[in-house]
Amino acid sequence: QVQLVESGGGLVQAGGSLRVSCAASGSIFSINAVGWYRQPPGEQRELVAFITTGGATIYADSVKGRFTISWDNVKLMVWLQMNSLKPEDTAVYYCNADLRITRADPKLYSYWGQGTQVTVSS
Repeated sequence: QVQLVESGGGLVQAGGSLRVSCAASGSIFSINAVGWYRQPPGEQRELVAFITTGGATIYADSVKGRFTISWDNVKLMVWLQMNSLKPEDTAVYYCNADLRITRADPKLYSYWGQGTQVTVSS
């Protein structure tokens, strides 16, 4: 099965920077798009950043200009560079990928990582 594993989370002071990473492995024929989501305690999971194979990106208004998503379709890794962090950015960050698992099956499947905690102190 497909696995997504996040890493790089931690504790950082407001105004600081952090980069979280996600590595994909398993039965992957191709990846159509990848994204980073976050979920503060007791709140809904929300999209942070999204990127397609064509390079098109979308960012949540709250992180635009501060966060940057990037990925390597060969290494099957995706990163989220977070700068000028704010306490409001505190959340569990999840990697998501929409991908095909076989050549014969054209359907896109969505997979999630286990999440990595990012805590921003005031």
